[in-house]
Amino acid sequence: MRLPVAVPPARHETLASYLARLANLHGLAQRELWHQVSAPQLGTSRRAIDPGRLAAITGRPAEHLAWALPELRRPGPDWQAWRHQPQPGCLRCAARHDGGPVTRLLPHHRYLCTRHGHWIGPPDAGQPATPLGPELGGIVQAQRRHLRLLRRHGPAAAYDAVLTGFLVCGHLWTDQPGDWDGPWQRWTRRAEILIPPGAESSQFSAARIFAAAYPEAVGLAGLIASPAWRSLAAGEPAQQQQQFTAAIGQRLGRPGYQPAGTGDAIAHWMNTTAGSRPADRTPPSRRPADTGTARPVRPPPAGRACSGTNAAPCGSGSTGAAAASSCITVTSGPS
Repeated sequence: MRLPVAVPPARHETLASYLARLANLHGLAQRELWHQVSAPQLGTSRRAIDPGRLAAITGRPAEHLAWALPELRRPGPDWQAWRHQPQPGCLRCAARHDGGPVTRLLPHHRYLCTRHGHWIGPPDAGQPATPLGPELGGIVQAQRRHLRLLRRHGPAAAYDAVLTGFLVCGHLWTDQPGDWDGPWQRWTRRAEILIPPGAESSQFSAARIFAAAYPEAVGLAGLIASPAWRSLAAGEPAQQQQQFTAAIGQRLGRPGYQPAGTGDAIAHWMNTTAGSRPADRTPPSRRPADTGTARPVRPPPAGRACSGTNAAPCGSGSTGAAAASSCITVTSGPS
């Protein structure tokens, strides 16, 4: 059977999302369509997606489908480089695809749609993407720098470095040393644009707090991911560490910056983590459950859990420093 309506898959779309859209546009029951595009697994009662059948029913070459649908790729992607939870993507990109909501599996480095300026991660599970206005153009530029970081250092080092950058920003946003103006003022301004004062109960999301600190987190990540800078951060004599802290100060807009004791987030990273390999601390493989077998990956239920790092609940509240930074530090987990 060949379906009459041409329905292209979206980039990084889940099988569940694509099949649901196919079924909706053709008035088919999803179970019926699943039996058309899957085949029984020998020795079990389970069924697995059959790329050839899906290609035949849609009229699209199997390799084109696999380019868009990560679950069809053979060999499969390196799932350590991908978020384990499906999510909505850019609203404007999704609007080009008929048949219902588009749910995607996104890699860890994809935080924003640079084409349309929609923030897409790390997400609150089930929440839509956030459009960014022209006053937040620095966040879009940070995504481009993040992609260059990925190409230079690879997914493991880039993931570790950006996550560590977020943690440092979260601690600085909490501590706010009183003797100098710092980037937390920019974070608070961005947070108030993303979550207007008085609208916290309806517009608060941890994803928007991450967006507020993203440019500086990526800026710090450029140093954290570099083997040369990591060596200086962990090195002896102390002059080597001073070179690293001077570079950190430039990124933070504080020439002459020095970590404030052992409780300082940067000092803690330099003393405990800088000498290890980033690849040792990448997330465990999170291959989506049931990928390509009895049923495709299902979209997550709506909720407030933050994903893309270590998932943990974040309640709504003020966009002040304490609430904002606690969202970053709690949801990111230990560095």
